[in-house]
Amino acid sequence: MGLLLALGLGVLLGWLLARRRSGAASGLSGLAPSQLLGWIGDDPEGWLILDAADQIHLLNPRAASLLQLCSVLPPSRLPLHQVSGSPGLAELIHNCRARQRPQRLTWQPAEEPLELLALPGRRGWVAVRLQRRRSIEAQQRAQERWVSDVAHELKTPLTALLLVGDSLSAQVNSRNAVLVERLQRELRRLQQLVGDILELSRLENTLPGPDDRSRSLAVAPLVGQVWAGLRPLAEERGVRLQLTGSPQARVLADGDRLHRALLNLLDNAIRFSPDGCCIDVDIRISAGWCLVAVRDRGAGLSERDLRHLFERFYRGDPARQRSPRGGSGLGLAIVQQIAITQGGRVQAANHPEGGALLELVLPLAG
Repeated sequence: MGLLLALGLGVLLGWLLARRRSGAASGLSGLAPSQLLGWIGDDPEGWLILDAADQIHLLNPRAASLLQLCSVLPPSRLPLHQVSGSPGLAELIHNCRARQRPQRLTWQPAEEPLELLALPGRRGWVAVRLQRRRSIEAQQRAQERWVSDVAHELKTPLTALLLVGDSLSAQVNSRNAVLVERLQRELRRLQQLVGDILELSRLENTLPGPDDRSRSLAVAPLVGQVWAGLRPLAEERGVRLQLTGSPQARVLADGDRLHRALLNLLDNAIRFSPDGCCIDVDIRISAGWCLVAVRDRGAGLSERDLRHLFERFYRGDPARQRSPRGGSGLGLAIVQQIAITQGGRVQAANHPEGGALLELVLPLAG
C-alpha cells in the first residue's frame, strides 16, 4: 500500500511539474490545489520534494520529525545541504535523476534506520518518501507469515492429489489412461502455479538492495550451471547455447534468486526458439553495471508483447511458442521482481537480426 501511495504521489508530482513548466502557476503553492498539499502534509509517511538545484520546496511534518528537525521548513526554499549533509541521501537523489527510475536507500540519521524511496519527476525534480524501516519490516513479517500459511494450506492437498494420481497411473487401463495422464499434467501445472505465486509474493515484500544473502557472484559460471539443468529439454529439440562476453564479470546478488532469474530467462528462450537453433547469452560490463543479454531466434515480440511482457499471467501469441511445454505465465514477472530486489532491472526488445532480446541489468560487485 505504501508503494502504491508513493507511486501515486510521484505521478501527481509529475503533473505538478508539467503545470509549472507550462506557466500555469509559479511556486509550489500555485502548482496544485490546496487539497493536494494538505494530503501530503497529513500523510503518515514523510515527504521531501526538491527541484533540480536541490532546493527544498516541501517538507511535511512527518519528514521533519523523522529528520529530527524542530519544524517544517519555511517557504524560503532552503538547500538540501542545510537540512542534511548526508552523502548517502545526496547520492540517492543524484542517482534518481541520472537513471530516471525510483531508487531506494536504507539510511540511519539517528538511532533508528529509515527506508527512503526517491521518485524522479520532470526537469530534475525529485520526491523522496521517508519511512521507519522497523514499520516496513513488521509489515513484511506479517506478509511472510501469511505466505507461509497459504503455502502450507495449498501444497499439502496438492501433494496428496499427486500421490493419488501416481497410484491411479499404476492401475490404468486403455480406456482411462488418457484421463489419468491429463489429471497428473494439470496437477503438476497447478503445483508450479502455486509455487510461482508464492515466490512472487515473497519477492514483492522484499526490500531492494543487498542483504545478508548477497554475495559476489561470477555470472558466466552461473549461466553454465543453469544451462546444465536445462540441457535435457534443449537437446530434445537440438537447441544450443552460445555464451560470449566478459567471463570475469561479477555481481553482488542473492545466488538462489539470480539462479532463478537466469533459469526463467533461458527456459523462456528455449520455449520460443525453433528446433536446431542457437540461444545467445552475452555478458557485458558498462559503467558499474553487468548486462546479461539473452537472445532467442524466434519470431520476436509484438508491440503488445513489449508493453505487457513482464505483467503477471500475460501470455503472448501462442503461435510464437515452438515448444509444447507451457508456463505459469509468471516466469518473466518473477524475473522482473528479482531484478528490482537486486537493485537492477530487466528490459525487452527485438534483436536487429531477428528474435527476442531480454536483458538483465545488475550492479557489479565492488
